[in-house]
Amino acid sequence: MSELLHIDTSLRTGGSVSREVTGAFARAWRAARPDAGYTYRDLAADPLPHVDPAVLAARAGSGDRSAEERLRAELLAADTLLIGAPMYNFGLPSTLKAWLDWVIVPELFVDQRTGEGLLVGKRVVVVTARGGSYSAGTPLHAFDFQEPYLRAVFSMIGLDRDLEFVHAEMTKAHDAPEFAEHRGHADASREDAHRAVLKLAAA
Repeated sequence: MSELLHIDTSLRTGGSVSREVTGAFARAWRAARPDAGYTYRDLAADPLPHVDPAVLAARAGSGDRSAEERLRAELLAADTLLIGAPMYNFGLPSTLKAWLDWVIVPELFVDQRTGEGLLVGKRVVVVTARGGSYSAGTPLHAFDFQEPYLRAVFSMIGLDRDLEFVHAEMTKAHDAPEFAEHRGHADASREDAHRAVLKLAAA
C-alpha cells in the first residue's frame, strides 16, 4: 500500500504559501489513492528537540533510541515524502534541519560501493516558498541554500534519485510595499507551483 509522509515547517499557520501548496499536493495525491496511508508532521506546531549528547550516546549503544526509531519508521514506511519548506535567512527552517539530524543516521546511509540503501527508490517532493526570486540567472541565485543543501544531504541516504523541487517565489510581493511591482511575478509563480504539484501528485 502506498504511504505519504507529509511534513510542513512554516511558522505561519495562516497565509503560508508552502502549506497551501503542499496541501494541494496531499489532497490530490490522496484522492488518486483512496486506500493509501498518510502521516502528517507539523514541525512548527510540534518541533523536535535538537540532537544532543544524549542522542549521540544512544546511537553509540548506551541509551534509548525510541524517539529516533519512530521518526525513522515513518520515513521507511513512506514511498512518497512531501516537504514544505519556506526560505528563512536564505536556508531551511531550523525545525526541518532538526528533523534531518534525527533521521539521517548511519543505518540509512547509501552503501558507497553498491549505491544501495534502505531509502533508495522513494519519491521526494519539496515545496519551497521564497520572498524573492532565486532562480538561475537572478542576482540572488547564489544565495539559495535550500535546494543545493537538500540535494546534497539527501544524496547521503539515497533520497536524491527521485527528487523534485517546486518553488513559489516573490511571496513578499503582497505583504511588502517595496515589492508591489512584483505581484504579477508572485501570482504567476504561485499558480505554476499549484499546477506542478497537481501534475506530480497524479504521476
